[in-house]
Amino acid sequence: MKVTRNILVALVTMAFAPVMVGHQALAAEDGDAGHGADYRTFHAGGKVDMGKIADSYSSDLVMYLAGNQFMVMEELIKDFQTKNPDIKTVYVETIPPGQILKGQLLKQGEIDGQKTSMDPDIYASVNLGHLKKLKGKGKMDQFMIYTHNKLELMVAAGNPKKIGGPKDLGRDDLVQSHPNPLTEGIFKFYGSEMLKDLGLHEKVTGSKECKECWAVDGKTWFTARHHRETPHRIENGEADVGIVWTTEVVHAKKEGRKIEGVAIPEPYNKVDKVGYAIGAYKTGKNQKNAERYLAYLATDDAQNIYAKYGFIKAKADELKLKAIPAAKK
Repeated sequence: MKVTRNILVALVTMAFAPVMVGHQALAAEDGDAGHGADYRTFHAGGKVDMGKIADSYSSDLVMYLAGNQFMVMEELIKDFQTKNPDIKTVYVETIPPGQILKGQLLKQGEIDGQKTSMDPDIYASVNLGHLKKLKGKGKMDQFMIYTHNKLELMVAAGNPKKIGGPKDLGRDDLVQSHPNPLTEGIFKFYGSEMLKDLGLHEKVTGSKECKECWAVDGKTWFTARHHRETPHRIENGEADVGIVWTTEVVHAKKEGRKIEGVAIPEPYNKVDKVGYAIGAYKTGKNQKNAERYLAYLATDDAQNIYAKYGFIKAKADELKLKAIPAAKK
């Protein structure tokens, strides 16, 4: 079922299970994981609009960010706008960074039939390789690492399947929900590597690469947007376990959702490799505002907000802008 703006503002009733985004409650019909909540316009004064895709052309700051930060953005942008009151509108998209790169930056993209800007002011990914591609296209010059994360397993509350760690992903009695390897960096760069390290990649994925599909029929589902779909599928009994970011477990538990996390030990959780890279887009129309936002991310206030949601603070030297290295030929 595709999400439209109409169902984004559906009434919260007992017939619907609420999906919380910051302080905004969305009603999620059975089968709706709340994808539309990943397109938000933050107004000075606190108003938040959802699904106004045209704002990607007109806002005072336009940012396309790796989707798993969705839970941080309301508090972060409110603090940023309080410190920069002349920036009246901030449009934030939080979806898989590979999907943004391939479907919106390198070609004209559409969301619910509406064209979306190809020239945001800021782009961020969980992998520097995406920014290297943009450098090669003449779109970005500098980057910084502004936060870190690690992998975790999400299971139903009470852990009914008694999943003890990542090696259990080789069990035959589990239905799994994982990020797709095409556009979701969490799996493309990290989750798939973890499964290979464990000798489980072929069994779990069937060596299939697809999106919003059964990788292994009836056993492993590849999502289109895991941070929405995996908790939804687990809560609805459609999956037993999924690879997610630790921050997504933290957020879901704060919301009171019926899930919990199972820690993945080092080095399998990839904590030593996961760094969020961000940079200003050279063709964005709000260059000065982009510079101000990047400077804000390096402040203690911004870093503390990320840490509040389970992210790992960046080091001082990581928070300094550097030249994006050239991609290897």
